[in-house]
Formats: sequence, structure tokens, C-alpha cells
Amino acid sequence: MTTDQIWRSEEQAVFALRGLYQRYGYAPYKMSQFEEYDLYVRNKDFLISDKIITFSGEGGKLMALKPDVTLSIVKNAPEEPGVVQKVYYSENVYRDYREIMQAGLECVGDLTQYDIAEAVLLAVKSLDLLGGRYVLDISHMGLLAAVLERCGFDEGKQKQAMACLRQKNTHDLKELCGDNADAWETLQALSGCRGGAEELEALSPHLTGEAEQAAVAELKALLEMLKERGYAESVRMDFSVSNDLGYYSGVVFRGYLEGIPASILSGGQYDKLPRKMGRKSRAIGFAVYADLLQERSREDNSFDVDTLILHDGTVSLSEVNRAAKAASKNGSVLVATTAPKGRSWKNLVTLKGGAQ
Repeated sequence: MTTDQIWRSEEQAVFALRGLYQRYGYAPYKMSQFEEYDLYVRNKDFLISDKIITFSGEGGKLMALKPDVTLSIVKNAPEEPGVVQKVYYSENVYRDYREIMQAGLECVGDLTQYDIAEAVLLAVKSLDLLGGRYVLDISHMGLLAAVLERCGFDEGKQKQAMACLRQKNTHDLKELCGDNADAWETLQALSGCRGGAEELEALSPHLTGEAEQAAVAELKALLEMLKERGYAESVRMDFSVSNDLGYYSGVVFRGYLEGIPASILSGGQYDKLPRKMGRKSRAIGFAVYADLLQERSREDNSFDVDTLILHDGTVSLSEVNRAAKAASKNGSVLVATTAPKGRSWKNLVTLKGGAQ
């Protein structure tokens, strides 16, 4: 991976992401470091962690260091027919008693299908901007909810089935279905789906309900749009990606970068959250966990230098210069006649008698 492909710090990455979102017309959103604790308590299932740092504000009102940005944006978004608020943010949030750098965007209001597809497109572009190999896994909560309802599962069984799908645990999933062969056949097909448009097409015979077919049509249109933008190889269907059925209603997704063991991007369509807050808006958004870029930085910094060029002293200056110039495109370069003691390098180039 080259230095101009990979951002070496979280700050540089966030700066680049802000520029990307601005180019698509998203406006900056800034919030206070703290919010009324009641907002988070009422929507605790929407939060990644329930470990919230609280303190007493004026008049004894309980306040919280913000563990999330989305709730504040939805709470303050205008509600007018035909109006969509598109905002981006870069904020430090406080989760699990840690300060975490996070960037992302939210699209809230009278959404169209293009607004939803554009948010997914920007998620892919965000991964692409961060550099290196990446993939965006896509699922659909509306489809999963419709399938589980058709299977006749009550709320308890739905939660168990969702857990099995997340873990790709087909053994327990089959036991959960019992004698319901149709349910097992459908859920087994969903669990095994991991690919693009062809894999989604293969699922269609198993998805017979009206809501299921509508979700499939939405996903097909989304994948076609991403293909037209040149990202067909960067996305895949994976129904182990899921979020809370009580909040999320449509497409959901997670993004991964090579060299980072956890998802660095997470988001989805969460129309049910505004409803729970007494609003009529629809909403979609995602967050990039910029602090996780440190994982890749540590991997990149495990060597003292990217390339060591060794020459025997007989090589011409122009030859050494050409080799150093070429190697500099891939990172740092050290030129020497003997391998330095106590130093480490990723790549070794040896020049001798004018030949590499």
C-alpha cells in the first residue's frame, strides 16, 4: 500500500472524508460535547454501548457526554414535505469510557430511493478514500423482518434467529425452525448468501412475500447503481449484517479495510428511530470509526523503513537515484551500501554493477 493511498493519521482521514461529503452537498453539523441523558436512555437500544458517562448539570438535570451523534441530528432535523437534511460530522464521542474519533453523515427527512442509494455510495467511497483493499457488506432489515414474520416466529424466536444469522450458526438455526421446512430452506439460503447480484438473484425463489420481493427489488436497484459507478467488485450481500429490528427498517451495511480486524464503517436505514421519537422523517446514515485506523498505522509502522536499497558503490548516481525515486512512491526509503544493524524494512532492493 502506498503512502498516497493510505492516510497516516485519523486527522488526515477525517479531513479527506469531510471534503468527500461536502462535494455531495452535505453540510457540516456540530453539536455540544454533552446532551440530556434522557435522550440516550429513551433510545438505549440504538446505541452501540450502554456505558454512558453522566454528570449533574444546572438545576440538577442529568447530562451525558455524547456517546452518539445520530440521535441529536434526528431530534433537531426539520420536518417538511419534500425536505431532506443532509449533514456530515466529525466528532469525538464517549463510549465504553473512552474518547473515540468518529466521522460520518446522516440523511434525514422526506427521503427518496436516490437519497438512500447515495448514502450507500458515499459509504463505499469513504472506504475507497481511506486506501487499501476494502469491502462493504450489505443486508436489508425489512427483508429479514418480513422473512421471520412469514416463518411464524414470535419476538423471542426472531431474536434467536437474528443471532444465528449474525453468527452464521446454521446448526441452531435449523433447530429453531423445527418441522417448518419452508422456514429452514429460506433462512439457510439467506445464511449462505455472500456475493453480488447473481447471489441475490439466486435467492429470489425463496423470497415469495410481497415485502420480501419489494426489498429484493430495492437491493437489485442499489447494486445496479453501485455497478454503474464502478463499485460492483467492492460490495457483497451478506445477511449476517444486521441491527436492531426495533429501529432499522431497510438497507444496513458494514465496511472493512484490510489490516483492521473490526468493521471500520457501520450504518443503515433507520426509519423506525424517528417514529419512536414522535417524528415522521425517514433516515439513513453511517459512521466511520477513525480511531481504528491506528490499527493499520501500527502495522505500517512495525518497520523502520518501507524500502532498503543496497548498492555496492559501483552503481552510478543516476541508477541509484532512479531506484530511490521509484521506491519512494511506496513509502520511506533508506539507501546504504551495507544493511544497517538494528533497523528493519519491508522491502529490499539490491543494486550491483548497474543492474538491479
